[in-house]
Amino acid sequence: MGVFVYLPLVLPLTALPMARLAEQHLHPRSATRLLAAVGSTLALCSTLCLALLMVVGTAQLPGNPLPDGWSDPEVRAAVPYEEKAGLIAIGVLGAVLVACGGTLLRHVRTRIGAARALPASTGGESDLAVVPSPDPYAYALPGGRRRGGLVVVSTGMLDVLDARERRALVAHERAHLAGRHHRYLLVTQLAARANPFLLPLRTAVAYSTERWADEEAAYAVGSRRAVATAVGKAALLSHRPPGPAVLPAFAASTPTGPVPRRVAALLDPEPSARLWPPPSAHLVLAAVTATVGTAASALSSLSATVTLVGILHAATPL
Repeated sequence: MGVFVYLPLVLPLTALPMARLAEQHLHPRSATRLLAAVGSTLALCSTLCLALLMVVGTAQLPGNPLPDGWSDPEVRAAVPYEEKAGLIAIGVLGAVLVACGGTLLRHVRTRIGAARALPASTGGESDLAVVPSPDPYAYALPGGRRRGGLVVVSTGMLDVLDARERRALVAHERAHLAGRHHRYLLVTQLAARANPFLLPLRTAVAYSTERWADEEAAYAVGSRRAVATAVGKAALLSHRPPGPAVLPAFAASTPTGPVPRRVAALLDPEPSARLWPPPSAHLVLAAVTATVGTAASALSSLSATVTLVGILHAATPL
């Protein structure tokens, strides 16, 4: 196994330059999909290697539930680098599983709580639920009463927008539902829980999904400026919505966050969805680095798995 079992734990660092450059130079739809795919792959590889180290560490414990042959001196000699690290990996993998389980549990509870918080009379056959509330907020609720999801908007939010901005607001939230953005967000949240080096990818995907929804809303209403104005007005609100927002709320961003960048991007021409020719040499270099890192992580985890399985298979008594 040697060094191969450790590489996937640090190779997520190779994806960090691409996280920033992708959100700057790629179409937000492409950036979201690319970063989610890279992040989930790197997280799976690092978690797999933690599991391999845990197996080795468990075999060193007295009274372990694994076959006795797995803790023979010959087996320990075959994996000399992992004896102490394996014991540490037991606690680390346990922490990863608890963190990921907590994230999933919060996600499910938030969706259930958001659905239950809606008045029974809202929605109906429409995918738009207007909640009478002076607090300005809007969010997209996947699934729930409607299979395709529900857009929830307060009357307080509608009151501060004009007709075109209201259409932009609803189109933005519908784009979240149509693009299944909650899945990309959940995947990158789990990846960041599995490996903290992937936290910048989670932040980048949270921004790119908002930009993706902005672009879809601009196309739907035929005015990039109307969407920019609606985003700016929502950001100027001084407080966040009291209800749970399963997807990033339209009013949840603040002027100190990504809102100025979103508004500036909407005032610029529509970004190109083409991947070739590349928009930036720096992005190409970052993409190559991330690709090499992801491939190396996958090959390293596969090599370590095959090696350990072969060793343990030979040590398992028939």
